[in-house]
Amino acid sequence: MSHHRLTPSVHEQKNQLAGALKALRTELELPGPFPQDVLRDAEAAVAEHKLPDLDLTHVEFVTIDPASSTDLDQALHIERSDGGYKVLYAIADVPSFVAPGGALDAETRRRGQTFYTPDGRIPLHPEVISEAAGSLLADQLCAAFVWEFDLDAAAEVTSVLVRRAQVRSRAKLSYKGVQAELDAGTAAPVLQLLKEVGIKRVELERLRGGASLNMPEQEIQQLPDGGYRIVAVPPLPVEDWNAQISLMTGMAAARLMLQGKVGILRTMPAPDEASLRHFHRQTHALGKPWDGEMRYGEYLRTLDPMDPRQLAIVHSAGMLFRGAGYTHFDGTVPQAAVQSAIGAAYAHSTAPLRRLVDRFVLVICEALSNGTEVPAWARAALPSLPAIMATSDQLAAKLERLALDTVEAALLVNHIGQEFDAVVLSGPKPAKGSNGGSNGNGNGGMSGKANGNGNGPSGMVQIAEPAVTARCPGELEPGTQVRVRVVASDIATREIRLELVG
Repeated sequence: MSHHRLTPSVHEQKNQLAGALKALRTELELPGPFPQDVLRDAEAAVAEHKLPDLDLTHVEFVTIDPASSTDLDQALHIERSDGGYKVLYAIADVPSFVAPGGALDAETRRRGQTFYTPDGRIPLHPEVISEAAGSLLADQLCAAFVWEFDLDAAAEVTSVLVRRAQVRSRAKLSYKGVQAELDAGTAAPVLQLLKEVGIKRVELERLRGGASLNMPEQEIQQLPDGGYRIVAVPPLPVEDWNAQISLMTGMAAARLMLQGKVGILRTMPAPDEASLRHFHRQTHALGKPWDGEMRYGEYLRTLDPMDPRQLAIVHSAGMLFRGAGYTHFDGTVPQAAVQSAIGAAYAHSTAPLRRLVDRFVLVICEALSNGTEVPAWARAALPSLPAIMATSDQLAAKLERLALDTVEAALLVNHIGQEFDAVVLSGPKPAKGSNGGSNGNGNGGMSGKANGNGNGPSGMVQIAEPAVTARCPGELEPGTQVRVRVVASDIATREIRLELVG
């Protein structure tokens, strides 16, 4: 797709956009720079850090991430073994850098996770850990939790072991680069095996009733001239295959903790009957009916988000993915232990540099796997983690929505009066307050951008280029293509006003 730029003639608008994005940090009360005592804690932890005794530096691990990433949580190695596969998955040993009860520990609990903004990121840990000593950078000697999986020929897990070890990644690979090599047939054996195992794990996900939304991600990208663009990025196949290794690890972590009767799970209830009935009606109205006999997760895999009507179905399916949270336990196993979208019990365990809860899950799993005592500090933290993560997740989602709203308003500010083709994502909703509702972006939620269209029916539409999603008044039918005109766009208020043409 072509790139929409804020041209030099709108220098003032670019400055206004930069100011509006910077103001989000204050508006949302995002964490600022790390306090000096936290930085001292981090620097001392790096200076005094000791590697584990177990040496697995002979294993040829590689990392696969977005090209610009420097906080590398996971490194992978796969080989054939006894008619199946052996998967070694190294996860950054963040707990070895964070002393329980110290200033760094307290600050990470206050933050909960790394926050991503269009103009940078606000890390969970100081960069001396998150982008240096604690990151699984290529050719760097690192401490890691190494998950060792034996898989059968169908890629089902037959055994799991978790150990702390020193590792050395051989290469920092990118999703785009790996996908290109796989498509060209020039990929290294470990990457070919990732594809092979990944495809088999996707099939296992289908069989257990797992579900995922194959929705193109709206990605904000900064341009060299200081402007921004929004690109709808469909996920690459290799991203799914790589994610399957992470999902496999999260399910293994959940099993270990449930067997040990101590830990914290990522849970999500199954969709309620009302949501399923509504989704069923939507699929019939949009011409690709779901019969209710096929599992909804399997049905979602048949959708092509490049087709306007099927894209509308994908957006409608967001109602089936609600209520995710964290469930801790110590001594009594929870009854509601399943993450319904995955179709199994699951725990966050593979991103400790960027997410607080993973640090505790890793320590608990390593102890349970080796028959040693779970550290008291990890047990003591469990009751507080669900609230910390819920607050942090809500803040991250709000930041993502408002940042997207701000950039979208900036992309249309020089197109007042112009017309664009758009796809209707959802039909009319009742107005909320005097501004007639909000623009919806990401996670099936509603953002804070007023549409400014007054009362009356309106629907959500998506303009292809520039990539903007906003409300438009009118009796709109999901999945149809319409022509819209930009009436107004304001960066400071994140307000976009559209009208139907004809």
